[in-house]
Amino acid sequence: MSFFKSKNPALRSGTFTQAAVRNLSAEPSMTIEGTVNKIGFLTLLVFAGALFTWQMFHSATDPSVVQPYLIGGGITGLVLALIIIFKKTTAPYLAPLYCLAEGVALGGLSAFMNYIYPGIVLQAILLTMGILFSLLVVYRMGIIKVTERFKLIVVSATAGIALFYFISFIGGFFGFQIPLIHSSSTFGIIFSLVVVGIASLNLVLDFEFITEGAESNAPKYMEWYAAFGLMVTLIWLYIEILRLISKLRER
Repeated sequence: MSFFKSKNPALRSGTFTQAAVRNLSAEPSMTIEGTVNKIGFLTLLVFAGALFTWQMFHSATDPSVVQPYLIGGGITGLVLALIIIFKKTTAPYLAPLYCLAEGVALGGLSAFMNYIYPGIVLQAILLTMGILFSLLVVYRMGIIKVTERFKLIVVSATAGIALFYFISFIGGFFGFQIPLIHSSSTFGIIFSLVVVGIASLNLVLDFEFITEGAESNAPKYMEWYAAFGLMVTLIWLYIEILRLISKLRER
């Protein structure tokens, strides 16, 4: 499993072991309750940022008004996420900023999509929350076992999807588009269903990550890092569900 450990800096099995070694003093340790509280706080920040651009869009009903916020929020969120992943001690300070930035971007995107397909945002939010709580119950009941093989499969599939999107992004500059991503054809819908499935399975990895951190007595700042990781997955899942529903509505 050396491939998994070396290629996944955010979820590698040694993350909490290394952190715990540095937390041998009497400093407070990471807990599940503390992580849940921070997830709740970060969720509120996402909604606060989203409300800002949502109201801005509906005041002007002009996509060009929120487009700079959508692009700027997305780029800012990406930069902050990369910093947090490679410097975990920055999570308590940068995770809230990341959620605000992503919220601003999501608010603009959601308002625009809801303008085209009325009610789609509420559907996407309910489905995202439904998947989150359903998988949490399944995980707590031990129905899904997070083995190293399971981690490797999910991480590899996620990396493949990321590469697919990256190729599509670069291709856009040269007039080349991958139809599966945006097409409402049968294969386009199947592709979106697969991506939603992979994003959902990443939630299981996040649950395991939080549990492992609490059991390893990781330092307190890892609560922010684990909460940040879950928020990254939830935001991705929401966007993919939004895309899937829009394809179905288009048909």
